[in-house]
Amino acid sequence: MSMLEYNEIVERKYIVLDGQPYEVITSHVFRKQQRKPVNATKLKNLITGKVTEYSFHVSEKVPEAEIDTREIKYLYANKDEYWFCIPTEPSKRFSFKFDEIGSRVKLIKTNTIISQLMFGDKTTGFKFPAMVELKVTEAPPNIKGDSATGGNKVVIVETGATIDAPLFVNEGDIIRINTETGEYKDRVGK
Repeated sequence: MSMLEYNEIVERKYIVLDGQPYEVITSHVFRKQQRKPVNATKLKNLITGKVTEYSFHVSEKVPEAEIDTREIKYLYANKDEYWFCIPTEPSKRFSFKFDEIGSRVKLIKTNTIISQLMFGDKTTGFKFPAMVELKVTEAPPNIKGDSATGGNKVVIVETGATIDAPLFVNEGDIIRINTETGEYKDRVGK
């Protein structure tokens, strides 16, 4: 494990503090009057999800967390469980609860490969594709004159997720969605 100086603790780095893995969300190195510099950070605990503030002083060093990633393949959902397997070993199946994996799982199709982030043998998170293209399966019809003011309507995509989309999106359209925000980006085609 490499040690990080106080000023090397920057955004998107993973560190170990009190035996727990943290992701650095923000960092700001500053000097108060005649004192030594301080790095004020916001840290997200990768296991609990709790965000805390911590200030690192010049003399402090912390170990960089070794976060392993492994590719996993999404198979199917059953009630509140989402089932995955190792792509090269389909017989090794395992599941995660909805609150463990998060709402982004509703935007991915079956057989999609995602990354599982691990600290030791504990799962600390998942990396999803940034954008997905999904077919609209249900969209309420437009009413004449609706589009003059703009606006949105709720559509249902092939994975069962509901998305706010512009009024011109119809059933059968393929739309691009940002998985991080769950927002409509653009219409790709039919």
